Amino acid sequence: MRLLIAEDDRDISRALKALFEHNNYIVDTVANGNDAYHYGTSKNYDGILLDIMMPGTDGLEVLRRLRADSVKTPVLMLTAKSEIEERVNGLDAGADDYLTKPFAANELLARVRAMLRRKDTYQNELLEFQGLQLDLSTFELRFGHERIRLASRELQMLQLLMLSPGTVISTEQFMEKIWGWDSDVEVSIVWVYISNLRKKIEKLKAPVNIRAIRGVGYCLEKMRTEWRKK
Repeated sequence: MRLLIAEDDRDISRALKALFEHNNYIVDTVANGNDAYHYGTSKNYDGILLDIMMPGTDGLEVLRRLRADSVKTPVLMLTAKSEIEERVNGLDAGADDYLTKPFAANELLARVRAMLRRKDTYQNELLEFQGLQLDLSTFELRFGHERIRLASRELQMLQLLMLSPGTVISTEQFMEKIWGWDSDVEVSIVWVYISNLRKKIEKLKAPVNIRAIRGVGYCLEKMRTEWRKK
């Protein structure tokens, strides 16, 4: 799961990023409302944590603009204010939940999990293709009685492939969805992760292949009988 955290307090932002990354989320952070809006419109996030009091455009206006642009990404509002009117304004603007600072880390994690379960595009935590199972909650890839643990971005990449088997996903799509459109990593990183995934799938002896289509991208497909004999 990938989150966008919009928080102008650097210490809080760093703490939130560390908390969620420790719990196997991929996290991007921004420190002002304008960036929160531009990142949010990319629709590359499973959830957004949005502080109300930010420089530039405040969180409520960011949320209103995102909803006006048909961005349905679930949003949890964070604020130091506890007045009922502020909570009502946030919910009326399209927020899915609301949490007042200071808050306990466990409660925040639980609220985010609940928010992601409720979203319109909620996905089952167990994906399956040709007997190969990907458990999004444990980061385990399983086939038969064998299992192997995936790194965070390996899971994200395989999740995209397993959600649309047979559909070609381009290198650019992987880069945008997993590393972010403003990432400075080389695009060759996609091939590195694809190679790692292939080795792990092969180790499990699953009848599945990640096929590379030169100049186009990659797709997940059932392994052909003749490939298994090689």
